[in-house]
Formats: sequence, C-alpha cells, structure tokens
Amino acid sequence: MEKASTRIKPLAATDSRSRSIAFIALSIAIMAVSAWITVPIGPVPFTLQMFAVTFAILVLAPKQAIAAIAGYLVLGAIGVPVFSGMRGGIGVLMGPTGGFLWGYFIGVSLAVAVLALFRRRGIDNFAVGVLCGLIFTAVAYVCGWFQYMFVAGVGPFESFLVTVAPFVVVDIIKVVAATAVARTVIRAVPTR
Repeated sequence: MEKASTRIKPLAATDSRSRSIAFIALSIAIMAVSAWITVPIGPVPFTLQMFAVTFAILVLAPKQAIAAIAGYLVLGAIGVPVFSGMRGGIGVLMGPTGGFLWGYFIGVSLAVAVLALFRRRGIDNFAVGVLCGLIFTAVAYVCGWFQYMFVAGVGPFESFLVTVAPFVVVDIIKVVAATAVARTVIRAVPTR
C-alpha cells in the first residue's frame, strides 16, 4: 500500500508552485497594462513595456520570467488584447512591429541567462540589473528593426530611424527605473 505522504504533495511545494504561478500571472498582467499605455509617435508606439519586461526579468526566477513573456505572447497571439493599443492576434506578431514582441522572448531568454551567471558568482547589484535590461532591450531593438525593415519594405537606415532612434534615451531611462523598482521589490517581497 502506498503511503499517504507520497500521494499528496507537501504543503510547502504546493505553496511554492502557487506562488510561482501567481507571480507569473501578475507579471503578464503588468506587461499587458504597460502595453495599453500608448503614445503614438509613428508606426512604432511609445509604451511602458520595456519597463515592465525588465522588471519581470529582475524580480522573477529565470524560468518564471521566460514563462511570463511566453504566456504574454501566447495570450496576444490568440487574440487577447494585451499588445500595444489594446490589440491582439497573430496579425500583430506578423506585422511591422511584431519583431519587437518576438524579440522580447529572445531578449528575456538571453538576459535571464546572463543574470543567472552573475548571480551564481555572487554578483547581483544595480549595474548588473541595468546591464541585463539593456541586453533585453538591444535584442528587442534588433528583432523589431529587422522585421519592420522586412515587412515595411524599407532600408536598414530608414528602419533604424523609425524603430530604434526615437526610443533609445527613453528606454534607457525605463531600464534604469525598472532596475531601481525591482531591487526595492526584491528586498520587500522575496520572489525566488
């Protein structure tokens, strides 16, 4: 006969899993709300997504951060209006600005890997947080720049002027702000 303790998960494991799911869901909600705050300044709108995604990279465990961005993209792809301008659907992912969204997934994956390397070496300071946010942002820019160039049928320089140049300074500020907020939240609410 099987022991009861092997059939029922320990309470601590269940609590940990529930907590992880709650943090992922909350991060997805923050990403969606940050995308709805839109200032249209051309084909690529200004949003708070770089702030929200950088925040998630820094406060969540690596697997949680990847799950959060993947969940966000899946919800948007199936039509839930989580993308900028309260839009959703595969058409947004395939459109001129969809490269940024694909880039979010690739950028998050790379940034959390770099962050994990630093943390394994016992280095987890403000500069590391900013570096990881900038890595994420750079990957999103490259993917957004490339897809806009391809879908809009413009040259590399014109694509850069539309997709990257107007956002660099503001996005650096968002990364720094997200790092400051994330470090405060980590001290107040252990998420890992």
